[in-house]
Amino acid sequence: KLPLTVEEIMNFGESKRELFIKSSTYSIIPITVTEMGLTISWIFSSDPKSISFSVVYQESEDTPLDQCKVLIPMTRCNSHKETIRGQVKVRNSGIYTLIFDNTFSRFISKRVFYHLAVERPVIYDGSDFP
Repeated sequence: KLPLTVEEIMNFGESKRELFIKSSTYSIIPITVTEMGLTISWIFSSDPKSISFSVVYQESEDTPLDQCKVLIPMTRCNSHKETIRGQVKVRNSGIYTLIFDNTFSRFISKRVFYHLAVERPVIYDGSDFP
């Protein structure tokens, strides 16, 4: 799957997207970021049962997987019972990958409903000061 760009995520609006993750597999959402200081945030839920989630950072597509930085370690989420929210601050340009992992499930496929958002920092320049 092609990495999403910040502009594509900003054009999502409020719509939710859906991933279908077969049993014993995982799905990734790579986000290519070129500007620092952004905040990438997500909201997701799963059906049926839980899903594991992680976020990793890769400097470029050429960066070997063993040199990727784990920003959020793989965590099993009870996202079928509650909506999971989170965010990560962009400190370096590169690829931020959200991983939805269902490899622990031998028989049950999952649906993940998610929404992504990107926020630019508000920089106060004092221009509205009288």
